[in-house]
Formats: sequence, C-alpha cells, structure tokens
Amino acid sequence: MIPHDSGAIPVIDGFFQLYYIENRGMAFGATLGEGAMPKYFLTLFRFAAIIGIGWYIRKLILENNSPKGLLIAVALVFAGATGNLIDGLFYDLIWDVNLEQYWNIAKDSDGNYLFDPVTRQPMLRPHGFMLGSVVDMFQFTTVYPSWTPNINLNLPDFLGGRNLIDIHPGKEIFGAIWNLADLSISVGVGLIIVRYRKFFRKPTPPANPEKTEEPQLKQPN
Repeated sequence: MIPHDSGAIPVIDGFFQLYYIENRGMAFGATLGEGAMPKYFLTLFRFAAIIGIGWYIRKLILENNSPKGLLIAVALVFAGATGNLIDGLFYDLIWDVNLEQYWNIAKDSDGNYLFDPVTRQPMLRPHGFMLGSVVDMFQFTTVYPSWTPNINLNLPDFLGGRNLIDIHPGKEIFGAIWNLADLSISVGVGLIIVRYRKFFRKPTPPANPEKTEEPQLKQPN
C-alpha cells in the first residue's frame, strides 16, 4: 500500500500519523491476486476462520478450566478478524466506489492498471457485496537511530532472493499502515505466543498416595 502523502495527518511529528487507506488484501497489503475471485476467496476464508475461532471460544467457556488470559487472547483475535470481515462484506454497499482513489482502479494479474479500450479511461475494480476493502489508518514513523548496525539478509537466489531482513540507520522500523482490528489480532496472537506454556500447560496429576496393604481376613477353619 502506498499512502497519499497529502492525506497524512501528523499526530506526533516524526513518530505517529493518520492516513486513510483502503486495503484490498490482508496484512501489509498482501493479496491473493487481482479481480473478483481472489477477493471472494479471501472473504470466505475470513468467514471460515471466524467460525472456527468462535467454536473454540465456546469450547473454552463450556470447559471452564482454561486460563482467563487464553480466553481474552482468543477473543481479541476473534474481534479483530470479525472487524475486517465486516469491512470486506459491506464496505462497498455503504460507501461510494469511485476512481478518485487509486485503489479502486482495476488491475490485471500482473498488477497493471486496466483502461477501457474505447475511452482509455481507468476501469473500476469489481465491487459489491463481499468485495469491499479494509480501511487502515494508523502508522508509526520511527526510524532506526544512527548507531544501528547494517544488517541485511536475503534468501538464496534459487529460492527467489527475497529480502528477509534489512536494517540500517534511518530506515523506518515499522512502516505498515494498520487499523484497530489489526492491533486486536496482533495483541491476541502475541499473548498466545508469549504465554503459550502457561496457557496450554497440562495439569499435573496428583501424586499417587502410598499404597497400604489391606489387612487380610483370616479364613475360618
């Protein structure tokens, strides 16, 4: 996602600002492809995931023997996923979809913008129920300080050569634009990772008491 610089609203200069971005995909703007079908699949996947998480929450409540922290963490993931799903389902039915925003221009499978062959005007993306965007708005703009060492790690060329780690002075630490739903999911997943051993520790069975020999009754002669 590339934000419009003119649309940025500084909250804390050099640290935190607000945007208005319509994210057509998932976290960090990743998509399953262009067109209607990948978007339908993404929305259905979110719906299935929410059903699964909701079933797990119900299971935790009924069993009533799991840590409260686990229930809170899973509920945060559920809430965040539900928020993003609602955007995907209904956003296009509530707000106008127009070509004033670049993210509403249709693209081909290679990510190139599509134009009408007759008018040469940009074509509108597929829109409607289940085809809406997720709105992102928050961004931290902190950068690595001048004393940060240069760390660069790429995959081997035969694996595509993609950059995995790129740290150097002046580079943004986390430049992604996100929303409250993303924060809720991240906090929930983070809690599960950090407290995994406590959340999923199997209860220790009580020690077996020492067996005492039962007195044997004498058989009558």
